[in-house]
Amino acid sequence: MGLIERVLTLVFGGQNNLVRDTVEVFRENAEAGAQRGAEVQGQAMTQFGAEFLVPRRGRFDRFMDGLNRLPRPALALGTLGLFVSAMVEPLWFAERMQGIALVPEPLWWLLGVIVSFYFGARHQVKAQEFQREIVSGVAQVPEVLRNIAQIRSLRADGVAVADTAPDAVLLARSIAPTGNAALDAWRQSRR
Repeated sequence: MGLIERVLTLVFGGQNNLVRDTVEVFRENAEAGAQRGAEVQGQAMTQFGAEFLVPRRGRFDRFMDGLNRLPRPALALGTLGLFVSAMVEPLWFAERMQGIALVPEPLWWLLGVIVSFYFGARHQVKAQEFQREIVSGVAQVPEVLRNIAQIRSLRADGVAVADTAPDAVLLARSIAPTGNAALDAWRQSRR
């Protein structure tokens, strides 16, 4: 009885369950997996909640944040409003455009500088990235041309592709059709 008990304890009992340990190699322990999943989800929720914890700021900071978000939508909606007003009230629109025509050129330059500084930073970053991509592409052109030339030199679908130099006999052999055993057998089977 002692030997059977020791064998069964080794296989099924005690801290080291041989069957459970073997099965867990091929299949995840559901309880341990659920516990790990709960920990991961709890950590994710904690991190997600921490992203929304903003230190208490004053009225001035909140006002300035709101003010910084206005120019782009205001310019876009204002431009659309001009188009609508031109269609709905053409005389009113023409009067306003005559007023804009009286704005001196230095003031237009100043407006252009302000708008350029406001919107230009992102445009400049994107333009520089685009130029870097173009330069890297142009730098690869010689290598690409060499590769194309090598690929074209491998073509063997035309007459006299093989370089026979001044050897007339070799030239005649390279142009003359040769027997193809597989093709001949196929032709024989078709007859």
